[in-house]
Amino acid sequence: MSVDELLEVARSRFSRLTALRAEHARARGGIIIDIRCACQQQRDGLVPGAIGIERNVLEWRADPRSPWRDPRLAECRGPLILMCAQGYQSSLAAASLHDLGITTATDVIDGFEGWRAAGLPVHAWVGNERPGE
Repeated sequence: MSVDELLEVARSRFSRLTALRAEHARARGGIIIDIRCACQQQRDGLVPGAIGIERNVLEWRADPRSPWRDPRLAECRGPLILMCAQGYQSSLAAASLHDLGITTATDVIDGFEGWRAAGLPVHAWVGNERPGE
């Protein structure tokens, strides 16, 4: 299976959200999780109110059975909306969360770039700030 086929299979498992729909879902109880690395967040900016959890630890923070879980995710009353830079890594990550039984996971079409292109709020990284912390 090629990576393009893997991506297609992953995306067939959930409904992806445009940036505007992601913002509306967040207003109704969803959480946006920014899985970009700190260097991308620092360079490109942050989505106000998003929780920053880098991709390499996402499953441990999202799994409610993990001793390293993030309690903010367990309290979510809407979808867990993953956001990467362009919407590829986040699709694979959402499918991984579905494998863990977290069926509310989805992602943002076109990722952070789509968010910014939609004119949604972005603010600059300040000091050692980490989103959601």
